[in-house]
Amino acid sequence: MEITAITPQVKDKTRCNIETDGRFYCGMKLETVVSNRLKVGMHVSGEELSRMQLESEKLTALDKALFHITATMKTEQEVRDYLKKKGYLSDVCDYVIERMKAHGFLDDAAYAAAYAEHAGARKGKRLIAAELKRKGIADGDIESALETLTGEEESAKTVLEKYLRGKPLDRKTLQKAFSYLIGKGFGYETARAVLGSLAEEEE
Repeated sequence: MEITAITPQVKDKTRCNIETDGRFYCGMKLETVVSNRLKVGMHVSGEELSRMQLESEKLTALDKALFHITATMKTEQEVRDYLKKKGYLSDVCDYVIERMKAHGFLDDAAYAAAYAEHAGARKGKRLIAAELKRKGIADGDIESALETLTGEEESAKTVLEKYLRGKPLDRKTLQKAFSYLIGKGFGYETARAVLGSLAEEEE
């Protein structure tokens, strides 16, 4: 095939449209075009252009993934899910994940520890563990993160006090409060303990 045109894309000046034999063939990052020294009039095979396009897709996907994590930390699974929704193939996703891990942009263990520390003030360990599991964190990293948490009873007490604010301290309210604490991921013993201490304070 003969490359008959290389034109910048209107919406993204970092990408080019490649035409072969007078027809659109694919989009490609300008960086890839330059590194492979593509130019009008050059003859290339479909296999070569496909290889170059895959290289271009990897770079584009990496750029998108890095931008995706600028606001908040993300897990490997969250980045992979994001790229898949963008239409990238598994090989491209694997490449991006490995590059980001190698450069320290993705670290599930660190993410789990930071998440647990932040959530520990308003959630119990069971709920935190379930949320980290849904985010694709490995069991070992979840266990390590939860081991750093202390004072779950104090957190439960704070959550309870906020829940009870403005409510009558009758039996029905306390039953609902117990269920609320369980729903927030606190253990049965912890929930009983903080409700028991509240009853003692009331007496």
